[in-house]
Amino acid sequence: MTRTAKTYGGALYDLAAEEGRAELILQEMLTLNTAFEQEPGFVYLLGTPSVSKEERCKILDDSFRGKIDSYLLNFMKILCENGTIRQFSGCMQEFKHRYNEDNGILEVKAITAVPMNGTLVEKLSAKLAEVTGKRIDLTCKVDPACLGGVRLEMEGEQLDGTVQNRLDNIRRQLTETVL
Repeated sequence: MTRTAKTYGGALYDLAAEEGRAELILQEMLTLNTAFEQEPGFVYLLGTPSVSKEERCKILDDSFRGKIDSYLLNFMKILCENGTIRQFSGCMQEFKHRYNEDNGILEVKAITAVPMNGTLVEKLSAKLAEVTGKRIDLTCKVDPACLGGVRLEMEGEQLDGTVQNRLDNIRRQLTETVL
């Protein structure tokens, strides 16, 4: 994440939190970010210097006025005017990070070899909530290379209980052993 994204996303979060709109704006930012990922040409158009700032802002107005929070729309106009609309994803990440921090939410990614059923997801979320004292936002991902077990990624840490990790540790120990 760039310094620009951190600064802009943080500023929008501060304003949204002060006005009691943080949750709504976060949901809208997540939706917009998904849409921008699916239609990268739209963001490219909004960041094209050959299109005047006024035209880019009009495009935003025509596309989103009345459909998203006015603070978010104005924020996107500022990004367009400054030529930093391509930083939207980073701004959203900083906004979400600050929101989660203020609301005691911990984002956790669970990687397994096969999809976890609903019961396992609920149990894992409950256990993580008990251990951390935070609400858990659990995202599940499947990676057949794990072979079995689960790898958890949270707050820059990784807890690896996968079969692949255990095999790698055994392999490492065997290569280090001198006979």
